[in-house]
Amino acid sequence: MIRFNQFSLARGTKPLFDNTTFTLNPGEKAGLVGANGAGKSTLFAVLLGELHADGGDFSIPPNWQFAHVAQETPAADKTALAYTLDGDAALRAIEAAIAAASAAHDGAAEGEAHAAFADADGYTAPARAEALLLGLGFTLEQTREPVSSFSGGWRMRLNLAQALMCRSDLLLLDEPTNHLDLDAIVWLEDWLHRYPGTLIVISHDREFLDSVCNVTLHLEQQQIKRYGGNYSQFEVLRAQQIALQQSAYEKQQRTVEHLQSYINRFKAQATKARQAQSRVKALEKMELIAPAHATSPFTFEFRVPDSAPNPMMVMEDVRCGYRGEEGVEIPIVDRVMLSIQNGQRIGLLGANGQGKSTLIKTLAGTLEALGGHVREGKGLRIGYFAQHQLETLRPDDTPLQHLARLAPDTREQELRDFLGSFNFSGEMATSKIAPFSGGEKARLALALIIWQKPNLLLLDEPTNHLDLETRHALTMALAQFEGTLILVSHDRHLLRATTDQFMLVAKHRLQEFDGDLDDYRDWLLQHAAEQRAALKAGAAAKGADSSADSGVDNGVNRKEQRRLEAETRQKLAHLKKPLQSRITKIEKEMDALNTEKTALDAFVVDPTSYEPEQKSKLTEAIRRQADVNARLETLEAEWLETHEELEQIG
Repeated sequence: MIRFNQFSLARGTKPLFDNTTFTLNPGEKAGLVGANGAGKSTLFAVLLGELHADGGDFSIPPNWQFAHVAQETPAADKTALAYTLDGDAALRAIEAAIAAASAAHDGAAEGEAHAAFADADGYTAPARAEALLLGLGFTLEQTREPVSSFSGGWRMRLNLAQALMCRSDLLLLDEPTNHLDLDAIVWLEDWLHRYPGTLIVISHDREFLDSVCNVTLHLEQQQIKRYGGNYSQFEVLRAQQIALQQSAYEKQQRTVEHLQSYINRFKAQATKARQAQSRVKALEKMELIAPAHATSPFTFEFRVPDSAPNPMMVMEDVRCGYRGEEGVEIPIVDRVMLSIQNGQRIGLLGANGQGKSTLIKTLAGTLEALGGHVREGKGLRIGYFAQHQLETLRPDDTPLQHLARLAPDTREQELRDFLGSFNFSGEMATSKIAPFSGGEKARLALALIIWQKPNLLLLDEPTNHLDLETRHALTMALAQFEGTLILVSHDRHLLRATTDQFMLVAKHRLQEFDGDLDDYRDWLLQHAAEQRAALKAGAAAKGADSSADSGVDNGVNRKEQRRLEAETRQKLAHLKKPLQSRITKIEKEMDALNTEKTALDAFVVDPTSYEPEQKSKLTEAIRRQADVNARLETLEAEWLETHEELEQIG
């Protein structure tokens, strides 16, 4: 168990934690959330022994092994596979012992070391490391390439693979999805679901937190407060607590009413398509948690476009790509046929390197099409956001100077008021942006786009560098944007809440994707399973060929084989029976709790429950709701573990 007791810590003159107390049990998976600067990375440093308490104490089992992602990657000549295998330090130590015993011609010691190697699953380690790298997006050929040949983002993936390879009781992950595409994120979630140790993860990806975590640790006002449940459940609980505070009530009601009117309008327009219905659910969820963000320091909205051409843009047989040396064409996405209609909200799916960003650049006009025809509608005004645009901001200029270049005839006070709505107020509006954080620069880039009243928004990973509160503000604004949107993002909550149509960029083609993000996740996992099965089949075929070549004969006749199979079936049935009974018992309790949860949820969201005379009943309902959610999380984990045991038995 990890236990913090009356823990206090300051960095310089700034107190980060003040007499805070919380616990984390073995096997729990916790999301660590809070505003930038609240102390999330500092808490990791404490857990790793790099910082020590100013007051109080914390304890952690002394025999636990830690794993965390290194921030630096040496430009080594060793292969990506060898670098990943280095994560299993115990296995590397055994390999060194084998080499030492062999060099010393110590047969006994070498035999013991080989036995330890087998006990440590050393013979399967290369295959396990290879599976990690393939899951994180490397090709089989890349696993044999030297570490020095990879770029910074791919080296961070190597560091993540090395951390996952480590035999750990506690895994610390700080923004693990930052350098991953959606395919790799889905794979990582699946891996973490099966991770048996304790996990603490810092992330601004709410869907990742929802999928992986069953506990939320919230850092606020120098305290760490534990909530049972994932990030969405934490938001609901926090929204309910804030809703009880009368001081925020009026602002909450305005936020909820504004969003509700938009939901009603969108419902009237939405088709029965799964993508549209997925967006309805996401918007309704945002309405429910609106009070949790009523005190947010940052909210904004898009200005209404001056025109709405239809179609916005038409692409006919367009070839998207680059021109290399001597004008050699490098096509990335070929034969694009696309008519962008006013009001469409398209999410682009596909693995990194398939051409999503190339397509967006071609649409934005920053990359010339290699072939085909692109026609723009009259009055088209594009707002294009991509990460490289942050580099185009002038570091020695102020936010006010950046905006004044776009609007030289607008009064300074009007410009200041607009910047103030994006949290660039007072001295910050007239400060050089060079020392600004990545999140602040991204916010400024968004503000400059919004000022221009675009009717077609092209957004390529707009949430990178943004914290959870700013991501929420962007999601709320985009959900109510009156124009047309095309979005590339690995933030699935943003995709769900703001788009109602998906297109897939794969195998150099753009095509409709008939399904929602859950369908896409299932498709990815099925595709990965098929790849793994193909690899296993290939390995088995090689093994069978080598056995045949060596003339191996197991000597078991067919009658004996049938007898052994019958015995095996009896043993399996005996092993399965208690597990099947446990599953039945768990499902029965879950049914009862889900019935209770439905009643509690209905009571808590009922406006009449917030009348003064209902205060004690509401408080008890909220407390019981948290208990029920936590118990359901535990039962679901037990149910999954029991099913996995059944699958392992066969």
